[in-house]
Amino acid sequence: MDVVLQEVNIEKCAQMGLLRPCAKPDAAPLASAAAEEAYERCKRVLDVIGALFGLIVLMLPMCAIALLILAGDGAPVLFRQERLGKDGVPFTLYKFRTMRPDAEKDGPQWAERDDPRATAIGRRLRASHLDELPQLINVLRGEMSLVGPRPERACFYRLFDEAIEGFHNRLCVQPGLTGWAQVHGSMLLPQEKIVYDMEYINRRCLRMDIRCLAMTVKTLLCGNET
Repeated sequence: MDVVLQEVNIEKCAQMGLLRPCAKPDAAPLASAAAEEAYERCKRVLDVIGALFGLIVLMLPMCAIALLILAGDGAPVLFRQERLGKDGVPFTLYKFRTMRPDAEKDGPQWAERDDPRATAIGRRLRASHLDELPQLINVLRGEMSLVGPRPERACFYRLFDEAIEGFHNRLCVQPGLTGWAQVHGSMLLPQEKIVYDMEYINRRCLRMDIRCLAMTVKTLLCGNET
């Protein structure tokens, strides 16, 4: 598995308070237990409303994308893959298929910016992040949130946790369709993602969630040069 893991400055991250141990699923510090419960309820309401709205508004574009995939590369249209959710509970993540059916014939591989395994339509979908739209279903089912650390596969968690201190702490909260790391760069390395992810986990609030969603919309409309 050809994954480049550069050295991460753990001491600097610890000083920033971004690598605190997460002994419990609810360890991310909010003002109080009551405030945390209220936040989680409001966040779930936001997730359901946002996912329903997104699926309704984007139904025709999603059908068009499905037809383009069928016309250009055939079935299947959707790509299903097991990822780890909150507390490490596995779930099936949905995406529009952007790579050849035999993309992982040699085992799990980390996706690259100009991945040669991507199909013609798949490269455009990945560049625009439109391949992620089916994950609105995961949000509606409660397996994901609109905002949170992006879900990873179990094999990558095992790999990254050996090289990056505290990488498993991302499992303290629900994974997201978009995240604080994603709005700061679409192709960040794992050791860069963990800093942003832990910043989100330790500071999460509705204001931060809404800001992240607004930055995501801006990125989709204007592009991301980072």
